Amino acid sequence: MSHPRRVAVSAVPASTPSLQVAVLQSEGVSGAPEANLAILEHTCGECARAGDRLLVTPELFLSGYFIGDAVGRLACSRDGDTMARVAAMARRHGIALCVGYPERDGDAVYNAVVLLGPDGGVLGHYRKHRLSGDFELGAFRRGAGNDLMAELDGMSVGVLICYDMEFPENVRRLAQAGMKLLLNPTALAQEFAIVSEKMVPTRAFENGIFIAYADRCGAEAGKRYAGGSCIVAPDGGDLARSRGGEGVIRALLEPSRYAHLEQRLPYLRDLAAG
Repeated sequence: MSHPRRVAVSAVPASTPSLQVAVLQSEGVSGAPEANLAILEHTCGECARAGDRLLVTPELFLSGYFIGDAVGRLACSRDGDTMARVAAMARRHGIALCVGYPERDGDAVYNAVVLLGPDGGVLGHYRKHRLSGDFELGAFRRGAGNDLMAELDGMSVGVLICYDMEFPENVRRLAQAGMKLLLNPTALAQEFAIVSEKMVPTRAFENGIFIAYADRCGAEAGKRYAGGSCIVAPDGGDLARSRGGEGVIRALLEPSRYAHLEQRLPYLRDLAAG
């Protein structure tokens, strides 16, 4: 497990910049990357017009999630044509993107995310570390657990994929390293809706961070998704939450509004004190 550089945990200054974040909740088109790229292009334009600086998509958005053996055929390299097209969208619309896709690296396929800046430049890549269920265990190689953190408009952003977030130590490790916003693409099944409803707010509260949780919706190969997308504040309260169908939710993240929590709920400070 690779650990990000630890930084001193300190109060958020009043001048900390805000960041408007959008989360796409979509059923997508199972097994059809071209159709999903078209959805992404349309959504980028919509979000840019709304003033969003970052758009987060669900887990494996470009391919569909529960697609069986097709995942190997549809997997693409991080430096191939598909990723170049996604980077061009970010650049064309001036919006940062967090996009889930199946990544091919030689003979291995990973459940992956790319994080792009609004200029289309790569801020980082992440491969899912904790695989969940028979499909994932059979289709993907486990990521090495290398943490991804990057700066976007002055805010420290980290990335985990779905089940990774359900291990509290993963989120805590990133928060101790200075992360203020966690991006979590997911394909949460309806039977586990408690994760979105209870666990995501708890992770935000116990770490004093924002979380942008991007879920799939609808059904795919008999699997029904929770449609639990949400954007949660450091106090555990919802800034935006989906009602279950397709669409975009958005929120303006203002860290200075929650600076007082680091004194009232000083979990990270007290941990750092030993």
